[in-house]
Amino acid sequence: MRGRSTGVAYDVTTLALVFAAVFAGGLVTGVTGFGYAIVATATLASLLEPRTAIVVVILPILAANLSLVTELDRAGLRSCVRRFWAFVAAGAVGTVAGMVALTRIPAAPLSAGLGLFTLGYVAVSQPWIGLPGQRRFESFCLVETHARKGLLGVAAGLVFGASNVGVQVVAYLRSLDLDHETFVGVVAMIFLGVGTVRVATAWLLGLYGSSSLLAVSAAAAVPGLVGVTAGKRLRPMITSRRRDAAVYTMLVVIGVRLAGAGLAGL
Repeated sequence: MRGRSTGVAYDVTTLALVFAAVFAGGLVTGVTGFGYAIVATATLASLLEPRTAIVVVILPILAANLSLVTELDRAGLRSCVRRFWAFVAAGAVGTVAGMVALTRIPAAPLSAGLGLFTLGYVAVSQPWIGLPGQRRFESFCLVETHARKGLLGVAAGLVFGASNVGVQVVAYLRSLDLDHETFVGVVAMIFLGVGTVRVATAWLLGLYGSSSLLAVSAAAAVPGLVGVTAGKRLRPMITSRRRDAAVYTMLVVIGVRLAGAGLAGL
């Protein structure tokens, strides 16, 4: 089945918006180790058709995580592959299913879903208030069997494939109490593995629509990588409190805007 991708007039203004959004996503990811997909996608979806925004960000996410995965040395990479291969494999399967669903979701529900997922990301990731049931969720995740990782991977892949939202992956890895460098590398490794599958799947499903959208996505990887590099350099200079306040405030504003626009269009 071939999917639908809304046409976009690729004028200078549109390209500037795309590049600015992926740069912002890369900057946040360079500083925090995660957040590229949600920041870039949510920002673009508030300006472009949501499905187009999701598809445009696929290649920049892949490139950014290719850069970040180098924070794992060879021994660390081998260890993480052995530990998380079931999660990555199951996540790839779930991602394909999620992308098939993406071809069938109308624009208004997709916008509302992105907005609500963005707000959910903030609720789960923010460090100030513990959520009801969070400890139970963490105790479930901390039982590291291949079956448990496979189940979580499929669920995470479904959401990620349909929306670019990876909060469920971040929440899972945070529950494992990894050191920051390992956390950044493992997040990148998982999104790199799943992202490779997404590129091929998006093409086969016709989500790119034409080579022009694919070209825009590939070009957008460059400012995204610039943002990641800048974020890495800023990481030691920014306190976690200021970083969290800025990122979560921005995401709340974007999430409310997306959810409101989507719900109004239902």
